[in-house]
Amino acid sequence: MADQPMIKVENLSIDYPVGRGGWFRSARKVVRAVNNVSFHIGHGETLGLVGESGSGKTTTGRAAIRRLPIAEGTVQFDGKDITNTSGEQLRQLRRNMQMIFQDPYGSLNPRKTILDTIAEPLIVHGIAKNTTKALPRVRELLSLTGMPPDAINRFPHAFSGGQRQRIGIARALAAEPDFLVVDEPVAALDTSIQAQVVNLLQDLQQRMNLTYLFIAHDLSVVRHISDRVAIMYAGELVELADRDEVYDSAIHPYTQSLLSAVPIPEPEVQRNRQRIVIPGEVPDPSSPPPGCRFHTRCPFKQDERCDTELVVLRELKPGHMVACHYAEEIASGKIVMNPAVA
Repeated sequence: MADQPMIKVENLSIDYPVGRGGWFRSARKVVRAVNNVSFHIGHGETLGLVGESGSGKTTTGRAAIRRLPIAEGTVQFDGKDITNTSGEQLRQLRRNMQMIFQDPYGSLNPRKTILDTIAEPLIVHGIAKNTTKALPRVRELLSLTGMPPDAINRFPHAFSGGQRQRIGIARALAAEPDFLVVDEPVAALDTSIQAQVVNLLQDLQQRMNLTYLFIAHDLSVVRHISDRVAIMYAGELVELADRDEVYDSAIHPYTQSLLSAVPIPEPEVQRNRQRIVIPGEVPDPSSPPPGCRFHTRCPFKQDERCDTELVVLRELKPGHMVACHYAEEIASGKIVMNPAVA
């Protein structure tokens, strides 16, 4: 079906074990890193997933491609429920779902040549019998990602961070996937190189009809590449909408704060804009606050409803989802921010 999303995540929750506690250390303790997250990504679309460090972005991405066990919820890939897929079926499925990692230095094996690195997924998935048979495809991938031909027999230490990230992209594309989780691909790169890598990702998406879950904390990069944007805080989605809707009409206080921190290259505008500084710290994921998880830092906090009543992501207007008890009042200006926070 044309309207069938490539990826559909519903009520996803992920737990991490953190050891055992209690007097006899018999009770297994877990931390809920991701809680009740739902979203979908259409064919050829890019969903930007934004949040500060520790918000659960990477965990969500890894769970979407079944790299982590799922505590609750479901994941569908191209209309098929893959929540409980395992074994050989999961291995075959992963040919269609790949990941580009954040650290271009740590994600490549220093003992393998670039030929061996990119050929590995081809051999694992039976596309090529051995490295020699994979050679033409490896050369094609290197050319596609802007790498020189002589890179093929060199080792990762011989390349810059931007070049290593291009090699990582080539490796992710080797098995011809349909869906890529792109985990902060430019966070470790110089600013001058970031635009090159983002432009490369956009070009590859158009050529190969790829679908991206683009994870980042840099809102300016996300705006450049994404069709829709989801904002994550303390393991939960707090806002999701079309890119321009988020950047021009953000409603959730956390989203507004993130956007206020993005510098504007116009000195006069930058001097006069309102800066929203959120007090306090992100809550401990092992003991999140009751009610809205953001209420301990929220500049629009109202009453005990924020303290005690769970908040859910709901559609405030077509395509614009917000997790806030007072979203309508904030959007209409009936509730204003505490001036002591600005």
